[in-house]
Amino acid sequence: MGTYGYAAPEYVATGHLYMKSDVYAFGVVLIEILTALRALDPNRPSGQHNLTDWVKPYLQDRRKLKRIMDSSLEGKYPSKAAFRIAQLALKCLASEPKHRPSMNEMLESLERIEAASERPVESRFRSSHSTLANASHQAVHHRSPLHHLKHQVRV
Repeated sequence: MGTYGYAAPEYVATGHLYMKSDVYAFGVVLIEILTALRALDPNRPSGQHNLTDWVKPYLQDRRKLKRIMDSSLEGKYPSKAAFRIAQLALKCLASEPKHRPSMNEMLESLERIEAASERPVESRFRSSHSTLANASHQAVHHRSPLHHLKHQVRV
């Protein structure tokens, strides 16, 4: 059926559901994860009650995206991965179902984003002491904001 705030526009307009109606709802969930905001919140300022209505312009621009990201992350997330996830969410929120990706395409895209964001990054700190030097060469991994989501979404 669809829950208000997650329901695809075609369902709201016609009452008809399509295979990609769930993709729309998944896009809303992605935005909720990125922003830590609810899909609907009457306590937000006027014009911001419906998350998807006001957040779309922020998802299209890297600098604007930073303004709406979950503040509890304190900027400690791979911004490239967050932006790619925002772009996927936008595709999910396409008004026409035929323009939305399939859930399989979404899963594959999220797995690619996760793999890219978990590449090791060498530490910038070097030491002449062998123990510290060895420790500084160990890989540091950065996880995408959706790291745990891949284990929850299987088609």
